[in-house]
Amino acid sequence: MILPPPADSLLYSPLRLNGLTVPNRVWLPAMVTWLSNDAGEVTEDVRRRYVRYAKGGAGMIVLEAMGIRDVASGPLLRIGHDRYLPALTDLAAQVHDAGEVRVIPQIIDFLKIARRDPARALARLEGRYPGCSTWTEDELRARLTAREWRDYASGYRQQVEDLGGDEIAALPGLFAAAARRARLAGFDGVELHFAHAYTMASFLSRTNRRTDGYGGSLENRARLALEVIAAVRREVGADFTVGCRFLGSEDVEGGSDVEDAAWFGVRFAEAGLDFLSVSRGGRFEDAKRPPVGEAAYPYTGHSGLMCMPTKGYGEGYNLHLPTAIRAAVRAAGFTTPVVGAGRINTYEVAEGALQSGACDLVGMARGLLADPDWPRKVRDGLPFHACKYTNVCEALDRKHLPVRCQLWMKRPDGGMHPPETW
Repeated sequence: MILPPPADSLLYSPLRLNGLTVPNRVWLPAMVTWLSNDAGEVTEDVRRRYVRYAKGGAGMIVLEAMGIRDVASGPLLRIGHDRYLPALTDLAAQVHDAGEVRVIPQIIDFLKIARRDPARALARLEGRYPGCSTWTEDELRARLTAREWRDYASGYRQQVEDLGGDEIAALPGLFAAAARRARLAGFDGVELHFAHAYTMASFLSRTNRRTDGYGGSLENRARLALEVIAAVRREVGADFTVGCRFLGSEDVEGGSDVEDAAWFGVRFAEAGLDFLSVSRGGRFEDAKRPPVGEAAYPYTGHSGLMCMPTKGYGEGYNLHLPTAIRAAVRAAGFTTPVVGAGRINTYEVAEGALQSGACDLVGMARGLLADPDWPRKVRDGLPFHACKYTNVCEALDRKHLPVRCQLWMKRPDGGMHPPETW
């Protein structure tokens, strides 16, 4: 495929998302930074990170996932109470002031998870299995139920089957209230987090074993997501940009595949979402057993590798997923823009994906972490720092440490300064 120069490309052309115009098609997907504090507040480090991204020239910045509940969740940003509004308003204003960029928060709900504590787990099991604390692990695996063994071996993890009707009924309102705060804070829209190992994705998953109206068939598994979309739209109005991030494939045994994702994509477009951002994997079902004292991390198995394919995989490795979803959405008569992602690091792959119809916007998470100036440099024909896909950033995330790139320590001047100081 012969590609046009950047000045004449799709990549550097604007695109409308409802009433919002994105100045170019370079899309920064949400990435956790661990730069907040235990109160979930916007810190100076958070502000500095996103202002730096804005200066680099991306068309859209999706802020890291913000919790919709007012509950402790470590140094992750939250949007679950009005007290967060002043700092979020300031963050939105500073990012807008830093460049011609659009910025939206990703809003998320988490299922509960606990650190691995075998002694505590055995103490709870003693009532049902007297003497189990003396059993070997082979005996525990043989005698416990699959759920009991998993909670013993990897730490307690809540499932959608554990939620009561009242808990499910509360979720659309929680998402709607968070979206209202996003609009009040001056953000350009909101992204609903329906992906990876979290609450909404777990309802959409084939692994959802609920036997009521929220599990089983595709229609039932999509029910809560559609209720959330409807509640958010009622709260923020028709003119506010609302989209979602969801999985093109779960990549775990018994999990959803791209056919499920294409069906969901059509339903989401029909429900009025303004964009569909496609991710992959990142599930708990194949996560490795965590060390004692740590919680399971959903990016340690095969599905995690598919979410963030390393240097052994080709450029644009996951583009077949948005291709299939976009085709289904277009066949159903909708023009909803689709974001593709997964090892996109060069102009050739990015523009090629747009020209081929694989996607309408190009998600670059690790690429822009490596060099937030990638959009400006590629547009101007300048060299850039290319992601090496060693997933050092993912390893820092796993340890709940501030997420950085190994290339920041390999600047031409030999320094170790992050790009916030470039």
